[in-house]
Amino acid sequence: MRFAMRGQKKGIVCGSLVVFLVLGVFGGHTDQEAQVFLKDILPVVEEMKTFGSSQTYFPESLFEYINGAAEIYLSYDFKELIVAEYKKSDSSDSIAVEIYDMGNHKNSFGIYSAERYPDNEFLILGTQGYMEEGALNFLVGRYYVKLLCFDCEDRSVKWLRSFSEGIVNRVENKEGFPVYLKTLPKEGQIPNTEKFILRNVMGYKFLHDGYFVSYKMKDLSFDCFLIEGKNPEEATEMLKKYLEAKGAASVQKIPLGFQIKDRYYHNIYLAQVDNILCGVMKISDGFEEIGERYIAKLIESVKMADE
Repeated sequence: MRFAMRGQKKGIVCGSLVVFLVLGVFGGHTDQEAQVFLKDILPVVEEMKTFGSSQTYFPESLFEYINGAAEIYLSYDFKELIVAEYKKSDSSDSIAVEIYDMGNHKNSFGIYSAERYPDNEFLILGTQGYMEEGALNFLVGRYYVKLLCFDCEDRSVKWLRSFSEGIVNRVENKEGFPVYLKTLPKEGQIPNTEKFILRNVMGYKFLHDGYFVSYKMKDLSFDCFLIEGKNPEEATEMLKKYLEAKGAASVQKIPLGFQIKDRYYHNIYLAQVDNILCGVMKISDGFEEIGERYIAKLIESVKMADE
C-alpha cells in the first residue's frame, strides 16, 4: 500500500531530536468514543471518495505503519492514528490522509516541531502548517495531520487545501501554540525554531516539559529554554539534580541564578521562577553579556506571565 512511503520519510526527519531525547515507549489505548470521534474528523470533499476502509493504529501497533519513526511519536504519548485514502473516480488523483491524535496540544506541537524545518513554506492553517512537494503537514489542537497527494500533477495544491480545510473545520478545540512559547524573548529569535520536548530534556530523565527556541545575535547562535515543573517544589528538585549532575566545579552562583560551564553547551545560565526553570545555553566565551541579558529577559517575562 502506498502509505508505506510516509514511514520512510519520517524515519529521516526525526533524527533532529536525538540530542535531547532518550526514547521510550509510552501511551495506551484510547476508548471507543475517542475512536469514533477521530473518524468523524476525516473530511468530506466533493469529487473525492474514500477508497477502501480507514485503518486505525494505537501505541502497540504503530510500528506496523511507521516502523522507523514510531518511537519518537510514542515518546510524545501518541494515542491513535487514523489513515484513509481518497480517490477521484475519473482520474488517477488520490490523497492519503493521516491524523495523529497526540492527546493534547502540547504533545501535538512537540512532534510537529520535531519534523518541520525553519525554511519550510509555512501556511496559516489550523495552528500552523507547511507545504512540501505534493504534501501538506499541519497542526490543529491535539492533532498532527499529514496529507500526501499522488498523481495529482498541477492539482495538488487544490486538493491539499480542500482536504486540510475540511479537517480543520471538523476539529472543535483548536488550541494554538503552547502558551509558554509566548514568554520567550522575541529579539534575535529565529522564526519557526520553537520546540517542545516532553521528557528526557537534554538527556536527563528528571527533566521534562521543555520549551526551546533558537537565536542569532552578532556572531553568536544560542538557545533559550523554559522547563515546566508541576509545582515550585518539583522545579527546585529538578534544578538541584541538574546542578549536581554538572558538578560543583562547573557551577558558579550569580545574582540572577547560576552560570554553568559545559563542554557541549559552553556557558549555560539558569534560574528558577516559581515552577519554571529559565535557561540560556550555547553562550560562547566572550559573549557572557548576551547570556546575562537573556536570562534577565526570561525571568522578567515569566514573572509577568504569572501576574
